[in-house]
Amino acid sequence: MALDEPRNEDEVIEEKGMKFVVEKEIFNQAKPIAIDFITTPQGAGFKLTSSLSAPQEGGCCGTCSC
Repeated sequence: MALDEPRNEDEVIEEKGMKFVVEKEIFNQAKPIAIDFITTPQGAGFKLTSSLSAPQEGGCCGTCSC
């Protein structure tokens, strides 16, 4: 996950005042995509899950602290 400006080949989704930009090709492969903000004893960050998500052992669980 990173900050970026939308391009012609991107899908732009707005939810609760936030804008998400995903490459259309990746979006079509990964949808549905869920983005949650979580807080754990290790810290807080975004948790992304999609049809491409695979179970992780330990570690980051698909999160990105931004």
